[in-house]
Amino acid sequence: MKKFTFLMCAVLACLLNANAQEPQFVSKEQQNRNVLIEEFTGRDCPYCPLGQVGVNEVTVQYPGRVFSVNIHAKSGLSPVSYPNLNTQYGYELTMAMAYESGLPAAFANRAQSETFHPGSAMTGIETDKQLSQAAEVNIAGQVRIDHETRVATIDVEAYYTSNSASDKNYLTILMLQDSILGSQKGAVEFNPDQMIGDKYVHMHTLRDIITDIWGDEIAPTTAGSLITKTYEYQIPETVGEPNGVEVDLDNIHFVAFVTEKKDGTVSQPVLNVNELHTLKVKNQDFYPYLGAFDIKAKPSCSNLKPIVLQFINGGNKEITSLKYEMTVQDVSTQYSWEGALPSYSDITIEEELELSAGNQKVTLNIVEVNGSAYEYSETRTLFSDGWTGVYFPEDEDEFKIDIVQDKQGNQITWELIDSDNNVLASGGPYAALVGNGIKMHRTKVKVANNSCVKFIIYDEGGDGINCGFGEGYYKISDSKGNVIIESDGKFADMAYHNISTHEGNVSVDEMAKETYHIYPNPVNDLLTIVGNNIKQVDVYNTMGQLLKSVVCEDSMVNINVEDLQNGMYIVNVIDNNDVVSSRKISVF
Repeated sequence: MKKFTFLMCAVLACLLNANAQEPQFVSKEQQNRNVLIEEFTGRDCPYCPLGQVGVNEVTVQYPGRVFSVNIHAKSGLSPVSYPNLNTQYGYELTMAMAYESGLPAAFANRAQSETFHPGSAMTGIETDKQLSQAAEVNIAGQVRIDHETRVATIDVEAYYTSNSASDKNYLTILMLQDSILGSQKGAVEFNPDQMIGDKYVHMHTLRDIITDIWGDEIAPTTAGSLITKTYEYQIPETVGEPNGVEVDLDNIHFVAFVTEKKDGTVSQPVLNVNELHTLKVKNQDFYPYLGAFDIKAKPSCSNLKPIVLQFINGGNKEITSLKYEMTVQDVSTQYSWEGALPSYSDITIEEELELSAGNQKVTLNIVEVNGSAYEYSETRTLFSDGWTGVYFPEDEDEFKIDIVQDKQGNQITWELIDSDNNVLASGGPYAALVGNGIKMHRTKVKVANNSCVKFIIYDEGGDGINCGFGEGYYKISDSKGNVIIESDGKFADMAYHNISTHEGNVSVDEMAKETYHIYPNPVNDLLTIVGNNIKQVDVYNTMGQLLKSVVCEDSMVNINVEDLQNGMYIVNVIDNNDVVSSRKISVF
């Protein structure tokens, strides 16, 4: 069997050091095992998307604990047409571990005597077994990728918290690639959510193995031993012959795992596994760039949003100061930071930024590093939440939260949180009904005036509470019976709503009626809003999703709603002082 000889020539194991230093990446605390799911699959395998659904469910359920790899090997179910996802390593793994299995097939931590169907309940059962076991070894590390030379420097640490049953173990490092678009039989029937147009999105696909296929030998394997290894790896341009797939540096990641011993050819079982942290680097003094960038997940009833930024130092020297700016709709805000950001590390900073509701393009420019001019620019799109206003005269009011479950009440949970993410009320999961139908659950909760709260409802099944098993819905009302939020229960895995409370004697609809004239209601085609001081009008569906946003510089605005489906919607009118007035409308 022919191997990728270019890889073996490029990889250099340049350091093996036990018990000599404190770890840089790995924890010394006892941990339970993470799980590696090796899934043998193929593009012409009609039931393989069903297997990937099963694996996706456990990886989502245990983020950072379960890692999967899709392994393709040339066969009648895994063709060499584009995109050719087969590898020589995939062939060798299949021949040694799953030769007698049909596709799809899987192992969890190589701990089973035979493969199981990844779309079956066994995926969850075997995963839970492994997650509950104490790990003899912890593993972690870092990958630094120079995008100009395509050289990856891979540092891996393994720390033994207890003795392994074998005096030598085996370290394996995989390179996986996400977001490869191509054909896949059975995708429409079994996993349509993983499709873009008529293409299937192939995820965590095996592209290469940096070490020996069954791992490089490591020792000692006794409690307190620290093993450190460094590899330099030349990332290929493409993998696969013929019809190879480009190796996209922005969509690759590396997974490392330790196996206990070799049984014949195969090294097994997997003692622990982890994804290695990946950084983009350049061989220059300073190379800061933007990593994670998002609005902090908390209730927000203002356009002044908390922004979480991650700055990564991919250069050779420590950064002690940054000056940067964020620009939205041609308005720039300047910021500065001082501290210590060592080479090949990152820091998270929280800032505030004025953002109107809806999708907003934000451009971040780094203009100065350590007192010297610098040029870096990146544009991201952030979704800024809107909110529904409610008015009552007292210091607090009692909200009634009605959850009308469908048959699958065991999949439903919800919570109401305040601006500090404290839980004010929660509910579910509820008992499943014997047959299709509905059942109401009412919760009453006191909510303070002049506050911002967030209602979030979750459905573990990912299909909402009105999908054919009973017409479930949810509704929030104030103490006078005014409906604040109402939804038909049709959502995926989650829906949420922000609610702003204010002093006053009018309801949600009454405030809009007094301040603005909104007509006709019900509406079929053109909705008109008339009033003074209008800055913006937003239209939301009952799941809190922004559908339309119109900036207004006049006392009247028209919104075409012909493209909206029949049903109820929330219209938020925002004035120049950012006060929000809400009105429910019906589209027919």
